[in-house]
Amino acid sequence: MCCKQEALRRIISTLTNKSEELQNFLESVDHTLTGLQVSSFIVMSELQAEIEQLYTALEERGAELRDIIKEEKQRKEMELQKQLSEGKFALLSCEELLDFANQTLIITNEEEFLTAAKQIKERVTMAPAFRLTTRPAVSDHMSQFTVDFSEERAGLLRLHFLPVPRPPQIDASSCIVRDNAITVTWRPPGEVDSSSDGSSGPTERYELEYRKTERDSAPRAAAEACWEKVCDITEMQVTISGLKFDSRFIIVRVRARNKAAAGEFSEPVAIETPAYNFGFDASTAHAELKVQGDTVTWEPQGVKGHDPRMRGKENKSSRSATPSPNKTAASRGGRDRFAGESYTVLGDQEMTDGCHYWELRPLADWKSFSVGVAYRASLGRFDQLGKSAGSWCLHASQWLQSSLAAKHNNRAKTLDWPLPQRIGIYCDYDSGDLLFIDVDRLRLLHAFKTKFSQPLVPAFTVWCGGITIATGLQVPSFMGNFLHANIITTVGLSSSFLSDLLFTDFTLL
Repeated sequence: MCCKQEALRRIISTLTNKSEELQNFLESVDHTLTGLQVSSFIVMSELQAEIEQLYTALEERGAELRDIIKEEKQRKEMELQKQLSEGKFALLSCEELLDFANQTLIITNEEEFLTAAKQIKERVTMAPAFRLTTRPAVSDHMSQFTVDFSEERAGLLRLHFLPVPRPPQIDASSCIVRDNAITVTWRPPGEVDSSSDGSSGPTERYELEYRKTERDSAPRAAAEACWEKVCDITEMQVTISGLKFDSRFIIVRVRARNKAAAGEFSEPVAIETPAYNFGFDASTAHAELKVQGDTVTWEPQGVKGHDPRMRGKENKSSRSATPSPNKTAASRGGRDRFAGESYTVLGDQEMTDGCHYWELRPLADWKSFSVGVAYRASLGRFDQLGKSAGSWCLHASQWLQSSLAAKHNNRAKTLDWPLPQRIGIYCDYDSGDLLFIDVDRLRLLHAFKTKFSQPLVPAFTVWCGGITIATGLQVPSFMGNFLHANIITTVGLSSSFLSDLLFTDFTLL
């Protein structure tokens, strides 16, 4: 009995699934049918509109041509009418003069005859008939206005539906990845496969789509919604800037579009986007630091938020003892958290080789912060950045007075430069270079030269206010100038002198 019930349940489950599948199928077919009807109505309306536009254009051009012919006809008619009028007047004058001459012949008085003959001679000299041109001023033909529509007629007979453009082809060798921007270049559809049958319709613009991924292959169809779009591209390339390279690859594809429709997408191309990605390791954050995404802010907790060793000092503090609503007693626990006056939080990704770059921006209400790198294993809970042999940092403060300094191993070098609003941090683990850049002014603030011997992590100290970081960044192209200047500064110095000159020769301001 139980076996039969179980079998029946399986059949019911199968039928239910099949019923849902059929229901989805029917909805899809119905949606497709509705779309077909709407689409066919749209293209029919567009066709009728195009035909009406052709009629209108032909009528307008025909009216223009008819007006030109009428104007020429009127001009010629006026010339010929003028000649007719002048000719009739000359003929009448000539007939009158002929009658006068005939009458003069019968005059017998010699003196009267001579007088009349003289008058005839003078009137003949001035007669209009002898000054009038006896050829028509204009011709009667209008052949110069003959119109030949044979080519247009043949074009109309060849008129057919606009072909859909073939896919372009992305030129992977010409694609450029630089400064967190990607320039994608492609060849137009007509150059992709000239030997194939059929024609590729005229292209009005292109559409590009891109998608971040950890794999160097095209995404599955189910992930189509993840594509980002760039539309209305008129050139055969486009630059996508301001990207965060938080994945190993960006896959791009492009398609051509004409007036009627868009063609198929090109074969996707995976472009590698190496960059340093990390976040704040909240488990290391001081109890009075609030970590939220790429931002960390200082939120004083009062005595409850401090290590017992610091309670005596905090009782004298003027800071508010009101706990943050976003923190609980449980969240302040953890043996790895910084404590005391070390308002520090570390990054969650280690650096063991290669070149890395990230940026920091202080929030509007900041008072003091430090940014740098540290050996995670050698930085104690109460250690402050720059006061140990395993940490290097840039410290900025506008509490009471403004100051900027480079710190390492409890030594500080004051930097004579305005407090920057955006700091770039470059770390070359292999070469032992750590550079701090004022990105807005493109100036090198300080350069440490050392030899890293343990895994490094980004490190931050925040007191009063907050900071935000930008990661997923490539090493920017402007770093080449600072690295070149740093090499020139350090060339010829032996390794025994580097530690002594750490805070004197490597600050370029």
